[in-house]
Amino acid sequence: MAKMPCNLFLMVVKMFAVIKTGGKQYKVAKDDVILVEKLNAEVGSTVTFDKVLALGEKIGTPTVAGAKVTATVVKQTRDDTVIVFKKKRRQGYRRKNGHRQYITIVKINDIAE
Repeated sequence: MAKMPCNLFLMVVKMFAVIKTGGKQYKVAKDDVILVEKLNAEVGSTVTFDKVLALGEKIGTPTVAGAKVTATVVKQTRDDTVIVFKKKRRQGYRRKNGHRQYITIVKINDIAE
């Protein structure tokens, strides 16, 4: 009986890209669902990310020329509450604020060169 390699999952390579949007970088593959900073797009519409920093083994300088990632907007919502608590000891100074960031949930449809 033939011996199977123990790292069989390494043999299947999924195409990925590193995109930049909202001041952050995301490593995405086809059919991934990610949360990004708010985009001005309607639910169900298609958005294109042109700032592709890496595409598989190809690394851009600073971006990969001609590469783009298309995605569909799934939902426009707000993120979980972040509590901002300020305190100065022995002064009776305490402030508690909450903040909810607007986010867009997108599903990656295609990665093209």
